[in-house]
Amino acid sequence: MKILHTADWHVGKVLKGRSRADEHRAVLRELVGAAREHDVDAVIVAGDLFDTSAPTPEAQSLVLPALMALHEDGRDVVVLAGNHDNPQLFEVYRPLLGALGVHVVGSFRRTPVEFTARTGEPVRLAVLPFLSHRYVVRAAEVLSGTAIEHNRDYAARIGELIGALTAGFGGDTVNLVTTHGTLPGGRFGGGEREAQSVFSYYFEPTVFPSTTQYAALGHLHRRQQIPGPCPIWYSGSPIAVDFGEEGNLPGALLVDVQPGRPAVVSELLFEQARRLRTVKGSLAELEALETGDDWLRVVVAEQPRVGLADQVRELLPNAIDVVLDERFRPVRAVRQAGATAKPPGELFRDYLTATKRYDEQVATLFDLLHDEVTGA
Repeated sequence: MKILHTADWHVGKVLKGRSRADEHRAVLRELVGAAREHDVDAVIVAGDLFDTSAPTPEAQSLVLPALMALHEDGRDVVVLAGNHDNPQLFEVYRPLLGALGVHVVGSFRRTPVEFTARTGEPVRLAVLPFLSHRYVVRAAEVLSGTAIEHNRDYAARIGELIGALTAGFGGDTVNLVTTHGTLPGGRFGGGEREAQSVFSYYFEPTVFPSTTQYAALGHLHRRQQIPGPCPIWYSGSPIAVDFGEEGNLPGALLVDVQPGRPAVVSELLFEQARRLRTVKGSLAELEALETGDDWLRVVVAEQPRVGLADQVRELLPNAIDVVLDERFRPVRAVRQAGATAKPPGELFRDYLTATKRYDEQVATLFDLLHDEVTGA
C-alpha cells in the first residue's frame, strides 16, 4: 500500500500581519493533487494542521474540505493533534469526520486505529497526539525531583504509551506509528515553538519497536529521517512558516509499505507556496533586485533615518520585515560617571547624535510627547 505522510500545515499563519490563506489554499490543493496522482491508499497528517488553538473560520474552511478531498476514492485519512492544535476541538470534529471516513485523534486513546487498506492489507496505526509535559508528568511529581528527572520521566512515559499502543503489532499487518514530538538529533526547521521543542520534550527513537514498518512524525519542519529501529521520518512542512525556514524545501513523503518489510520512502516537493527570502543591500542595490512574488526580509545597509522603512517598502512591496544591517545599528550611548544631569530633551538629542540618527523632527516630537506625558 501507498501512504502520503504530511504534517505541520499551520493553516491560519499570519506573517508580519500578512495573511497566507491563498498560499495555504494552493498548497493544500497541491497536496490533494499528489494523493490523486500517486493513487495513495492512506494519508497521515501528523499534527499542527492549524497555527493556533483557536483557528479562525477561514482556517477551518481550508482544512476541513482538504481532509475530505484527501479521503476521496476511499482513502483512509488519519489526523492527530499537534502542539499548536486544540485537542478538544479535534474531539469535537472526531464523531462527525469519523462518520465520513476520516479518523481524528485529539486526545490520547488506548487503542490503535485499525482499517483495511484499499489494497487489502490489514493496518494497525498507533496514534499518539502531542502530549504536554504537564499531562505526562503529573503535577504532584513535578513538585519533587529535579528537572533532569522530570525530563527522563517524560521520555519514559511516552515510551510506555507507544509500547502499549504497539503491543499488538504482528507479522501479518502493516504496522505504523504516528506522533507529534521531538527526537534527539532532529534538525529544526526554524519555525517550531521553542517552549515545546526543548530537552524536556524529547523522547528517544528507541520507543518505536522494530516490528514497525514506518513511523510518521510531525513537529520538526525540516523533512528528514531519524536513525532508529525502523524507518522514522519527519515529513516537514508543506509551506515555509517563517523566515527561519527559508532554506527548507516544502513538500511531503510518499511511503510504500507492506507487512513484514521496512517502508520505502520517497520525497515529494511542492511549489505553490511563495518563497521566503532574505535580501541585503543599500537602497540602490535593493532597487536593482529581481524578487518576483517572494516574501522578503530586507536587511538595509543605510544610515538610520525617519522614513527609511517606508522607502524600502516602496521599492519592494513584498517586504514583510525591514531591519538595519548590523553595521548601521546604533550603539548604546554610555553615560559618563559623575556627568551632570541634563533635561530629558537634551539627553535624547545626545543619544541621537551618539548613535548617528540625529533628526530635529524626531527630537521635536520627543519634546511634545514628553510635555504631554508630564503635563508640562
